[in-house]
Amino acid sequence: MPLATTVGRPNVAMLGIGAYRPTRVVSNDEVCEVLDSTDEWIFERSGIRNRRWISGDESARTMAVAAAERAISNAGIAKEQVGALILATGSWKTKIPHGAPVVAYDLGINGIPAYDIAAGCGGFGYGLGIAADTVRSGTAEYVLLIGVETMSVVMDPTDRNTAFIFGDGAGAVIVGPSDVNGISPTVWGSDGENSAAIAQNYDIPEYMDRAQDYQNRDAATDPVGRMVVTMEGPRVFRWAAITLPKALSAVIERSGVDKSDIEVFIPHQANARINELMARNLGLADDIPIANDIENTGNTSAASIPLAMEEMLVSGKATGGQTALLLGFGAGLSYAGAVVTLPPAPTVTSL
Repeated sequence: MPLATTVGRPNVAMLGIGAYRPTRVVSNDEVCEVLDSTDEWIFERSGIRNRRWISGDESARTMAVAAAERAISNAGIAKEQVGALILATGSWKTKIPHGAPVVAYDLGINGIPAYDIAAGCGGFGYGLGIAADTVRSGTAEYVLLIGVETMSVVMDPTDRNTAFIFGDGAGAVIVGPSDVNGISPTVWGSDGENSAAIAQNYDIPEYMDRAQDYQNRDAATDPVGRMVVTMEGPRVFRWAAITLPKALSAVIERSGVDKSDIEVFIPHQANARINELMARNLGLADDIPIANDIENTGNTSAASIPLAMEEMLVSGKATGGQTALLLGFGAGLSYAGAVVTLPPAPTVTSL
């Protein structure tokens, strides 16, 4: 007797988006109170003026829940309709327990399948592909995908390679059935040969929660302090210069649309200059809107694409229903991209 199978929906889309941005705004000038740099140097090389860092009672957990609640509300579905939760993160404080079941519990949907994925700055792209295929297969009708990072917790504020880059935040989308397909097949890949280009100095401890804690420690008695992200910028740049143009071309080819059909470009917010260069090298229209959330949010790793998408929709730089090219890339080294139909502009926003 044959085993039972599921019946899914071939057409899927992002039905709603939500985000959370920490209340604390940290300027380049404030970063440079500790870091040996200047506002001009940082902006010229990265396009960053400000970033958000958690403060007070804010945490990865509270941000993930807030972004998720907004995404669910903006999608117009009940919480109880969410059939699975995927949490993309690289800075959650514990590996055991992983974060997704905790977030599901806080949302009041305890018991659903909930799991984390760790794919660095490409995490949202990985999660979007998995969420879309989960709906297509019939395993769940609606999937909640969250990208959340507290990068201020895992960085050395004196490291000129990383300290000015990173910010905190959370972005979430609801993926579900649609009359017309709104998420192309995912193009993804990895390069373990260069994995050490973005790494960590040692495993995450329990006790230090803020960049200030690291800065104010007694270095004589605590020379390491806590786990921090390390990055070999030139090595990452060389990898990106070779890998990303091929990845972008493959994303468009697999999507079934022409590059002239792309109306919005939303890459991972790693560096504003690199993003502009990618758009030119790909031959996208000169006037195409390009996400630039990095200017005031910084690089939020797995949260950067949904945060940038939300900012464009809220500000009117993009509108729901437009065709957008997404590409995330970073630690792993890894990348993931897709062509999507943008969800409706959120009514409950983070801005």
